[in-house]
Amino acid sequence: VQLVESGGGLVQPGGSLRLSCAASGFTFSRYHMSWYRQAPGKERELVARITSAGGNTVYADSVKGRFTISRDNAKNTVYLQMNSLKSEDTAVYYCKAEWTWNYWGQGTQVTVSS
Repeated sequence: VQLVESGGGLVQPGGSLRLSCAASGFTFSRYHMSWYRQAPGKERELVARITSAGGNTVYADSVKGRFTISRDNAKNTVYLQMNSLKSEDTAVYYCKAEWTWNYWGQGTQVTVSS
């Protein structure tokens, strides 16, 4: 089982990034997928979740209207489009697969700074 995040980096406040998480080794289409983040000195928190077929999404209040989670079951990939980024969005972002078992990726760093 592998979850490989990509797309992180350094961006200025107000900018955008698109994170990707490529999955392998399990039946991706059966799993709900989530993005979490963890800032230094803080607990890991849920950012967004999408159901297995992509019909329902949930967002943290802090990112509503700015972030969009989506998935492509044909490509075994989940995305997080992040717009209007703020310094407080700086964190390591992790994807998570949730169903019978839970799987985590290794994380990708997002730094929002001028």
